[in-house]
Amino acid sequence: MRRDIHAEPELGLENPATQQRILDALDGLGFELTTGERTSSVIADRGDPHGPTILLRADTDALPMVEESGEDFSSRIDGRAHACGHDAHVAMLLGAARVLAEHDLPRFGRIRLAFQPGEEGHGGAAVMIDEGLLHGVDAAFALHVSPNIPTGLLACRPGPLLASADEFFITVIGQGGHASTPHFGNDPIPVACEMVGAFQTAITRRINAFDPAVLTVARIGAGTTTNVIPEKAHVEGTIRAISEPTRGAVHEEVRRIAQHVAAAHGCTVDVEVRPGYPVTVNDAEFAPWVAGAAEAQLGQGRVFELPTPIMGAEDFSYILRQVPGAMAFLGACPTDIANSLEAPSCHSNRMRIDEEAMAVGVATHVTVATAYLDQHA
Repeated sequence: MRRDIHAEPELGLENPATQQRILDALDGLGFELTTGERTSSVIADRGDPHGPTILLRADTDALPMVEESGEDFSSRIDGRAHACGHDAHVAMLLGAARVLAEHDLPRFGRIRLAFQPGEEGHGGAAVMIDEGLLHGVDAAFALHVSPNIPTGLLACRPGPLLASADEFFITVIGQGGHASTPHFGNDPIPVACEMVGAFQTAITRRINAFDPAVLTVARIGAGTTTNVIPEKAHVEGTIRAISEPTRGAVHEEVRRIAQHVAAAHGCTVDVEVRPGYPVTVNDAEFAPWVAGAAEAQLGQGRVFELPTPIMGAEDFSYILRQVPGAMAFLGACPTDIANSLEAPSCHSNRMRIDEEAMAVGVATHVTVATAYLDQHA
């Protein structure tokens, strides 16, 4: 299943081929199935809706990039790649569905499986929530594979796990002219460059080092040829933070710096900050409980607490804003790489995983769900 999905990756909120594979795999397993109206999502319920409900989630979409992993089952569609492990997430959750069906679980309460498109920047979780995903849900859990953790280990932490992810788009407007006579115009390019340096200074001087943020200017664009001063220069990038107060503070710094640096040079500026995913915050009680339940199943020393959050982002954050729950990272370092920190990471064009880790993922999904319901029986 994982390899079939990997070879035919789909983007955004509509993943119809993946959806059909999921529906075919769930057929006959005794789940009540619901498909999305605005996305190609699948919800699969099993158990008694009058008891507590725990949600297990897997994302289904891929990334708009070229794969160069060298796998025999690499993407057959140019410009699309499952370089973040969502193919494995789907396969693991379907594996959990089979285990639940074979053992006639749960004995009490209800388990809801959510197969969610559009995680890679499209906010599929928010769409599914609008369509009723969390109605009756009491807790939520998700796994994310990581090639940078040894295979079979599980990593989690209470509190902030992943950062918020926002974008900024700045247009500096000066006055165009001939490159030989800059004094007859007002060159926006050095003004834009000055902003880049000022942003980095603001992060180190204005933001609490113990409540950190990352601001990366990822694109600067201006001009058409070597002897023309352009009228406009463009600066674009991302803002990451692990708390809402710092997130808001960086937004204000970007606006203030852009406006005042431009004004200092007689330019005008247009600043847009686009909010993206919020901070992914694991519940302070549920996350340690997940670690304990998983370690009881997987064995002592197989679960560890991440020392710090990770500056990536996840739309599972929308779910954790509304119900207690947690996300955990599943180690899946390829067997031919001795040091997991040297493995191509998620979103790398060369990203690979050790498929043996998926069995651990299946066991973790089943354990967390059934232990949660048994505890509330």
